[in-house]
Amino acid sequence: MSEKAKFFSRSLFFLITISIFLLILSSFSLVQFPGTHFIPRSVFKLILVNSTSFFLKPNAQTELVKFPFFSSTDTNLSMRCGSLSCPNTNVGAPRCYRNKTCDRNQALRKLKVFVYDLPPEFHFGLLGWNGNTNQTWPHVDSHSRIPPYPGGLNLQHSVEYWLTLDLLASNTPKVGTAVRVQNSSQADIVFVPFFSSLSYNRHSKLHGKEKVSVNKMLQTKLVQFLTARDEWKRFGGDDHLIVAHHPNSMLHARKKLGSAMFVLADFGRYPVEIANLGKDIIAPYKHVVRTIPSRESAQFDRRPILMHFQGAIYRKDGGAIRQELYYLLKDEKDVHFTFGTFGGNGIKKASQGMSSSKFCLNIAGDTPSSNRLFDAIASHCVPVIISDDIELPFEDVLDYSEFCLFVRASDAVKKGYLLDLLRGIEKDHWTKLWERLKEIAPHFEYSFPSQPGDAVDMVWKAVLRKTSSVQFKRHRMNRYARSEALLKRIVL
Repeated sequence: MSEKAKFFSRSLFFLITISIFLLILSSFSLVQFPGTHFIPRSVFKLILVNSTSFFLKPNAQTELVKFPFFSSTDTNLSMRCGSLSCPNTNVGAPRCYRNKTCDRNQALRKLKVFVYDLPPEFHFGLLGWNGNTNQTWPHVDSHSRIPPYPGGLNLQHSVEYWLTLDLLASNTPKVGTAVRVQNSSQADIVFVPFFSSLSYNRHSKLHGKEKVSVNKMLQTKLVQFLTARDEWKRFGGDDHLIVAHHPNSMLHARKKLGSAMFVLADFGRYPVEIANLGKDIIAPYKHVVRTIPSRESAQFDRRPILMHFQGAIYRKDGGAIRQELYYLLKDEKDVHFTFGTFGGNGIKKASQGMSSSKFCLNIAGDTPSSNRLFDAIASHCVPVIISDDIELPFEDVLDYSEFCLFVRASDAVKKGYLLDLLRGIEKDHWTKLWERLKEIAPHFEYSFPSQPGDAVDMVWKAVLRKTSSVQFKRHRMNRYARSEALLKRIVL
């Protein structure tokens, strides 16, 4: 190689080396000295929105996040965190920005729901409603025209009622996640409007000369109806939604309809092949105590009771722990641990006790869950969950450790363990739990019309998050369907 060629090669090598060095140095200076960078602000915004910057780090110490590439005047990028996280979305971005993006995306995305026009005997007819001839649904434009749901213990499993009302009103001017569509082929999910919990509570016993209960008869008719529908046959029921919130509801039909997505209180009485977190939704009970407004919620020093439990003490299965805890705690001066029912003045007493207590025990009973947890949340009494097999509503977006305490059953029954734990929690720590409790409490409120972020809206959002797996199954089943249909047209 000639000297001239060698000189040229060396010069090119040094030029490339220096260029790479300067590029790295300039990139570093852009991060350290944002006021002097050459890249337009619009490009940085694009980088932020798409979460492609390696320099964005979440700040876990504060709720107010400021972005280093912008001045304090950029108020659209200096924002307060929402109460919900956004799973699997922009995981590299700060939590606040991730939440804001998630909320905006979810607000734009609607859950399209097709509703079967089942006869009233399956839904509002169970409430004593009788419409005009050929009228399937009550009018929902006025509260006075809507059949009320029975109170007491019935109310805690009324999820079916609130979801159905929301769908009936979804085409009126309102803000909501779910919208009713008239064509099942356009739907993300097919809703089965059967008030299964009410059917169990009111019609599971035989009356008079009946040989089959109304509850069992309705389930039999429902199976016949669904399995004969083209909508069910199309995907084997995978895209159907059935509310079976009471643990004993749908007892006769659940195996035959187990491919559907269920809305449940827990999995305590279901085999894993019928109900599981992979396909089903855990929804909160409707609390029965009075909701305490945030401004009326008593602080640490105004809650003289350390821990509160009022309910059935002698339970079977996993609920035997209640009896053990009763004998450990009943004589403690700052503990309220008594038998109680919803009858008489029971609800009022429970409400007063919870709102005067620092901690409320949620102990496993006949099933892992109970309404007591949601009564505690409504009372802003920090829940202490002693139920190893419990599944919690919306846990993919809510971190319960921010407002609850969890104690393993094996630890709770150790003498002195629970008392030492709760008495050792200082005021500042309890206040953080209490403040977060007040923030998330609206997510567990059922209402009509539904409100953004209330329990109805949260359930629909949970269903919406599940529809990706439904779509996955649907697309796999459709792999050859279109090709085969095309081939038939060509042959014909």
